[in-house]
Formats: sequence, C-alpha cells, structure tokens
Amino acid sequence: MEKTHRFTVGEPGSRLDTFISDRLPELSRTYIQKLIADGYITVNERTVKSSHRVVAGECIAITFPPPSPSTLAAEDIPLNIVYEDKDLLVIDKPAGLTVHPAPGSPDHTLVNALLARFADLPAGSDLMRPGIVHRLDKDTSGLMLVARNRGALNKLANQFKARSVTKTYLVLVKGHLSPESGFIDAPIGRDPHNRKRMAVVDGGRQARTEYRVKKYIGSCSLLEVRLETGRTHQIRVHLSAIGYPVVGDTTYGVKSQFLSRQFVHAYRLGFRLPSSGIYVEFESDLPPDLQQALENIT
Repeated sequence: MEKTHRFTVGEPGSRLDTFISDRLPELSRTYIQKLIADGYITVNERTVKSSHRVVAGECIAITFPPPSPSTLAAEDIPLNIVYEDKDLLVIDKPAGLTVHPAPGSPDHTLVNALLARFADLPAGSDLMRPGIVHRLDKDTSGLMLVARNRGALNKLANQFKARSVTKTYLVLVKGHLSPESGFIDAPIGRDPHNRKRMAVVDGGRQARTEYRVKKYIGSCSLLEVRLETGRTHQIRVHLSAIGYPVVGDTTYGVKSQFLSRQFVHAYRLGFRLPSSGIYVEFESDLPPDLQQALENIT
C-alpha cells in the first residue's frame, strides 16, 4: 500500500530536495532526488525537478512507492550476530563470505543470509544491498554494521560520511615496520595498468590510514590499523605502497604457507546508536585461522 505525505510551504526559497530533507531527515538526499525524478513527489500536482525553488503556499505531495520486487533469495547461512536492536545489527563476518551479490557472486552472500532472518531490510539506491551501510572484502573477517530500517540506514550512513565511526583492524605485514606508529596519507584510485586493482595514484580519492605496531613476530609486524577513510582495499594498498605488504594477500601482498587469505581482521567497531546518540563499541577476537598463523610464524 502506498503512503503519502503532504506539506504546505510556509517559508519560500529553498530547493525542493532540501525542503523535503529538512522535514524528513530519515530520508537520504539521493533517495529524495530519485523520488522526484521518478515522479513520486509533486508540487501543486505537477512534477518538477529537484532544483525547483519552493514558493509559499505550494502543496507538496510525497508518495512512497511499494518496495520493488527483489531477485534476492533468502538463504539459511549461519550468522554470528554480536548485537541487535530495532535499528541495527552488528555482525561478525567470517572470511570467505561476500557481503552482497555482484556479477561474479550472485548468491551465497551476507545479504542472502540476512534476508532469511530479516525480510524487510531497507534498500538504499542499490536494491542488491538491503541494510548494507559499509563493506568488508570477501576474505576480510570481522565486525560489520547492518541497518534494519530506513531511518537507521540514513543516520549510520551519515556517521560514516562524517568519519565519526571507529574502524580498527588487526593486520599482519611482512617486515619490521618503522616508525612504529604513523599515518599513510595517499590518494587511491584504479590502477591504470590493471583495472581490477586499486593503487596509490595522482588524482585518486583522498585516503588516510593510521597504524601502530602492536608487536614484531618473527620477520613480520602485527599492526593495529585505523581507517579515517573507507576506500576500496585501502589497508592492503596503503601498506603495500610503503613497502610492508599484508601477509596472505595474493593481490597486493605476499603469499604465506600458513594462510589461505589475507591477514586482515576488523576487530573493533564504534558508532553512535541511531535511537539515542549514545556511543557504543564492540570488539571481535582473532578467528582461529589468524591466531594459528601467528603461532606458526613465531
């Protein structure tokens, strides 16, 4: 069943998408603009553009379309739910599980697993990613946030955009990294020589990584890495670029006889709860394969 909101403009001058965003802050600007473009938002019963400047007395009607039919299948895949409330889930994702369907992996993903338990997850601009606020690489294990309603999706996305979410990883690299703490500030974009890879490139998107050596293990360094930005493959690209490749990473790092995947684990995640604004933080222990690799390297 379609739901309609109606507003009468009091104070004129703002853009239509801004006017709606101010009154319905749980909606993202992108979603509002899509509703306008698709004709679900009218002004005095006429379709207009997002840039339309509202005039006092105009009647704005917003009709929310029913959810689009999804081709996503619910699959009974085990999930480790660390925390759950009416707004969100914190999932401890295992290595080997892709987050959402894509051309190379159409099913058996975290999204398929979530839909088996939570059928009404909110979709943003991409219907193939319901509830997904951020991603982890397929072979990266650890903590992830999932939104359970549109308001939470928007509020959590805004926290990521403002870079107020704490994302900390445990990473093993080849070599004794020196200095023992610091920042890597280097832009990341598509590798001009291999479009399937990312690289530090002029003109790339700003990327900033903070690291601290927890301890040296054999010829390796165990790092605590905190991301200030969230670029694709950021940790692996940045550490490789400064000469300390991630152990087990066959794309940017070095192979390991002790690991079948990269040694990257998202072990700490902190954010503000959408309902109360209270800051919460969660931690995840190293999974057995990474713990065993440390013992073998020692």
